[in-house]
Amino acid sequence: MVDSQYYLPNSIGISALDCAEAFRLLSPQEKMYAHYLSRAAWYGGLAVLLQTSPESANIFVLLQRIFRKQSPAQLEQVATAAGLSADEYKAFLVYAAGVYANMGNYKSFGDTKFVPNLPKDKMGALVKASQAFQEQPAEMEALWDSCSCLVYSLEDKQKQLGLGDKGITTYFSGNCCMEDAELAQKFLDSKKLSAYNTRLFKKDIGAKACYEVRLASAIKKDCAVDGECESCCGTFSFEDKEFTVKRGDYAPIMEKVCFYLEKAQAYAANENQRRMIEEYRRSFSLGSVEAHKEGSRFWIKDKGPIVESYIGFIESYRDPFGSRGEFEGFVAVVNKAMSERFAKLVSSAEVLLPELPWPREFEKDKFLKPDFTSLDVLTFAGSGIPAGINIPNYDDIRQSEGFKNVSLGNVLAVAYATEKEKVTFLEEDDKDLFIKWKSPSFEVQVGLHELLGHGSGKLFVQDDTGKFNFDREKVVNPETGEPVSSWYQGSETWDSKFTTIASSYEECRAECVGLYLCLNKEVLSIFGHSGQEAEDVVYVNWLSMVRAGLLGLEFYTPESKSWRQAHMQARFVILRVLLEAGEGLVTLKEVTGKDGKPDARITIDRSKICTVGKLAIHKFLCKLQVLKSTADVDGGRALYDKYSSVSDSGAHNFLRLRETVILRKEDRKMFVQANTRVNGENVELLEYEGSMSGLIQSFTERFHEDCEQLELDLLELSRADSCCWCS
Repeated sequence: MVDSQYYLPNSIGISALDCAEAFRLLSPQEKMYAHYLSRAAWYGGLAVLLQTSPESANIFVLLQRIFRKQSPAQLEQVATAAGLSADEYKAFLVYAAGVYANMGNYKSFGDTKFVPNLPKDKMGALVKASQAFQEQPAEMEALWDSCSCLVYSLEDKQKQLGLGDKGITTYFSGNCCMEDAELAQKFLDSKKLSAYNTRLFKKDIGAKACYEVRLASAIKKDCAVDGECESCCGTFSFEDKEFTVKRGDYAPIMEKVCFYLEKAQAYAANENQRRMIEEYRRSFSLGSVEAHKEGSRFWIKDKGPIVESYIGFIESYRDPFGSRGEFEGFVAVVNKAMSERFAKLVSSAEVLLPELPWPREFEKDKFLKPDFTSLDVLTFAGSGIPAGINIPNYDDIRQSEGFKNVSLGNVLAVAYATEKEKVTFLEEDDKDLFIKWKSPSFEVQVGLHELLGHGSGKLFVQDDTGKFNFDREKVVNPETGEPVSSWYQGSETWDSKFTTIASSYEECRAECVGLYLCLNKEVLSIFGHSGQEAEDVVYVNWLSMVRAGLLGLEFYTPESKSWRQAHMQARFVILRVLLEAGEGLVTLKEVTGKDGKPDARITIDRSKICTVGKLAIHKFLCKLQVLKSTADVDGGRALYDKYSSVSDSGAHNFLRLRETVILRKEDRKMFVQANTRVNGENVELLEYEGSMSGLIQSFTERFHEDCEQLELDLLELSRADSCCWCS
């Protein structure tokens, strides 16, 4: 039997994201704008297939060809005739839906591979019995042969994403290791190039290693252009190695993104939106991160839009080195009622920021009030959908020019609905409170996490002219009492300095800010909570965090001693900090469940949250910020690695607890999203049922205009890269 970590169960939850009312209220112009932005996002999201695994694009095309010819209901009869049981056919649908929802065959949350929960010969029989195969037997046979082995392979290296012997990655060629990634980062820094939209390919020519840096762009030729790319493309010598920088990665996909962005530009509501899209088009055409940053500046200036969006190579969670962004694009409509609460939180930010536990000098010189809105998602293209976002991720822009926060309301509404029998590791009394207050408490946590977590803290920088953004003579490190002795220099960024721990470390810092400031009564009143209700919200927020820390063990790989999910590593770190605080604040014990199998119970003493708990987070949060501000990579890594450690020694056997967590894990829900279609002068919203069939149908109809050419492009892109994945 396949380990349950590596397949999606037939019972997995799936929900449709409801945005019908929000979309109905848009004007005709806003609907057109949303439609074309969505098209750009969905086409760009296809790049994630090529960013995930060597086989993902081929699997996607295989499924598209099968389901374009036969719906899941029609294919069921074929499956029965091919010898599949009802459960086996459902497992096939679950696998297909999983590939669509994750844009590849690795889980977006946790980065483990998932394989079909039916025998390989049964899936092969179904593929060969399909109408698509009957019509194009040679092409379909070749397609199945190209990916069938990798679809099912669970060799150690292929069980999870990672670099070198730790896993699979397509951000790097298969012969790259961490030393290659570090050297490439130094080269990129020397050229003042961001890694966000790049991939790295290594070739050994004789005794000399040669590296190819590919920029994602519609244009393939390395012509001279305005901006950062004017001098970056070409071949360079760096530390006795040869680096070639070239354009054209994902070129057909980026071309479609630019095409639909140009369509959207005609329906922009204002000059900021028009300029924003113009810069995005320049970025995706030329491979320029500087152009994307310029577009992000116009995006920040576009205050309070009815249709909100962001698109590009954004989050670096899945790059094993922590510097390259995965493509994502979202389009959403403002929920005015909930946005009013977040606007009040923004207005209170300047009062709340001084309460954070680091000296004033470690906070930004000026708090740049951002937009903070609650949005109903129309489109979220990428490997997964978060609950909230703080963007852009460019340190220099976020620190000196501003940022935006969004909370995705219709995602929260369905993602955190919980049944009591599915709540693990809590006492019975806590389960009732947890179910009642989980969503309201998470709403508070998301608000604080995004606005005052990611939106707080200063990076000490010395620019290329030698100028400092802080007073070296006066700023003292509160941990040592000595003057600050380290900082970021020139083009160094948080990601490029802290690399592999940057994402999780920053999520941990933001989560700690949420825990710390949710104790503030003014914050709770903004969200409509007071008295006993407010106390319950605080309790459930802290209880949720320590439970999440325990659940996080699922995302730790003992063999490589590595974490596969930034947020869950962060929550485990917080659990360790609160356990270390002692005084009975958090209790974690192993028990035997009612079914006779291993179980666990975690509790938190609510009477000690405001004393013992607050002090523990106060001290830890201050350390996190000081190390981040001062670019103290060694100190930050030592601290974070200490609390990230998972062992079988000490007061708790976390390795054994991990086995219990995996035994009782529940897979994350998948979401079905709507499509839009232009009908004459109107835009129609196409909705689908919250089921495997609904999710599959949404994808087969999503690319109907040019499906055959698109599939050929994906196969060609995959084929062009295929020689690079074998180490």
